[in-house]
Amino acid sequence: MNHALTTLEPQEVWKHFTAINAIPRASKKEQAIADFMVAFGKKLGLETIQDAALNVLIKKPATLGFENRKKVTLQSHLDMVHQKNNDTVFDFATQGIQMFVEDDWVKANGTTLGADNGMGVASIMAILASNILAHPELEALFTVDEETGMTGAFELQPNFISGDILLNLDTEDDDEITIGCAGGIDVTAEKTHALIPILSNSNFHKIVVNGLQGGHSGIEIHKGLGNSNKILNRVLYELNQMTDFQIISITGGNLRNAIPREAESTIATKDVDFTAKLNNIASKIVTEWHAKESKLSIQAETVHDVLYDNAISKEEQHQLLNVIYTCFNGVYTFDAHITDLVATSNNLASVTLHNGKTTIACLTRSSIESEKQDVVNLLTATFHLANFKVTTSGAYPGWQPNTKSSILNTMTLIYERLFHEKPHVNACHAGLECGIIGKPYPNMEMISFGPTIRGAHSPDEKVSISSTQKFWHFLTEILKNIPKK
Repeated sequence: MNHALTTLEPQEVWKHFTAINAIPRASKKEQAIADFMVAFGKKLGLETIQDAALNVLIKKPATLGFENRKKVTLQSHLDMVHQKNNDTVFDFATQGIQMFVEDDWVKANGTTLGADNGMGVASIMAILASNILAHPELEALFTVDEETGMTGAFELQPNFISGDILLNLDTEDDDEITIGCAGGIDVTAEKTHALIPILSNSNFHKIVVNGLQGGHSGIEIHKGLGNSNKILNRVLYELNQMTDFQIISITGGNLRNAIPREAESTIATKDVDFTAKLNNIASKIVTEWHAKESKLSIQAETVHDVLYDNAISKEEQHQLLNVIYTCFNGVYTFDAHITDLVATSNNLASVTLHNGKTTIACLTRSSIESEKQDVVNLLTATFHLANFKVTTSGAYPGWQPNTKSSILNTMTLIYERLFHEKPHVNACHAGLECGIIGKPYPNMEMISFGPTIRGAHSPDEKVSISSTQKFWHFLTEILKNIPKK
C-alpha cells in the first residue's frame, strides 16, 4: 500500500516519511525511532547527539557562501498520536502505518497517519541528506513525547542547542505563519464508588456511541464537534430519569489531546422496554447532531453469555451522571485581540469506570495563564461536588507572539514573492514546543509553519500532496534567504 507514495513529489520528503512511518513511535515509546534518527545522522557523517531524554540533535555545516548567515535550528517531534477505528485490526506496537493516496491526500488505513509531526521530521531529514540545497549552518532538533506532556522539550539541557532562529515545522495550514500558541494543563478526577449487587434476573446491555469525527482538541475545539463522553452521558442521564438501570462500566476516549470519538457503557436492567426507550433518546440526539456529525450512531447491544456481579449504587450513579453533565467542555473564551482565535478551552477527553473506580481526564488549554487557572478551578469545583479527588499535572507554558522578529519579516516577504498573496500570521490554540524551548533561549527568534494536515489525532488524519510541495518550496527558499549574522 505504501508504494504509492514513492512517486510523489518531493520524492525525498515522501521517502523519509515512509521510512519513519514503518517504525512504531507512540509517545513515551520513542526508543526505536530515536535510535533510527541517530543512525541516520551518523550515516550521513554528521555530528549526532542523543540526550538522556532521547531527544536527537544532528548538526550540519553551512553550504559554501552561507557561512556568515544566522544559524538555524530546525525542529520537529518524533512521536505521533496512536488512534484507530474500533473495527480496524491494527497493532501500533508492531506494525507500520499503512498509507494510501486518494486524490490530493495521503491517508492511513483506519488509523492516524502520523503526518503530525512526521511531515516535519521527514522534511528535515531531506534537508540533512541533500547535497544540493543551499543553507546556513543547521542543527536539527528531534524531540520526544510532544503529544503527551512535551517532556522532551522540558528536559532539554542548557546549551544543548545554539541556533539564532528556530523553525518549528508543526503547523497544519500551509498559508499560516504561527508566532504564538496556548499553554496547557492536565486535570484528572478520580473516585472509588461503593458497589452493590446487580439485581437478579437483570438483562445486560452495552450502549455504544461512535461515528463521530474526533480531531485535535486544540486546533479543532472551536468547531463544536461531538464529544462521545458528553453524548453518552446525556443518553444515560435521560434514561436515568425514566427507568431503573445499574451502570457497570464506562469507557470513552483515551487521549487528552484528541476530541473523543467513541464511548460505551455496560448496564443492567429489568426493564423489557429499555431498548425502545434508548432508541427514542438516540433518535432525538442523532437528529440534533446531523448537520455536524452525520455519521453519529447511538445503539444498544444485548450482552449475552457474560455475567456481572456488581454495579455502582443508585446514589453514586446519580452523582456521576450529574458531574459529567456539568463538566465544562469546549471553548471557554475567545482571544480579545485576534479574530476567531480561541483563548481558553477544555476537552473532556476520557471517562472510564471499571470495578467501581471512575477516572475522568481533561486537557485545559489557554494562552492566558490566569484563565487557564480559572478553568482548573471550575473543573475542580465541579468534581468536588461529587467528592472526586482532583489532581493537575503536565502543565506547559504558552508561547507569546513576537511580531517584530526579523525572521517573520523575511518569511512574510518570501511567501508573498512565491505565492502572490499574504500569509496568515497568527497564533494557534494548539500546544507547540516553542514556548518551552524559548524559556532558556529568550533571544532565539521562533516561527512555526508546515503543510496542510486535516483530522490530526484521529483516524481521518490526512496530509495534502500539493500543500507538501508548496511547503517544501517555501522551506528551502527560506533557508537560502536567512539573514546575515
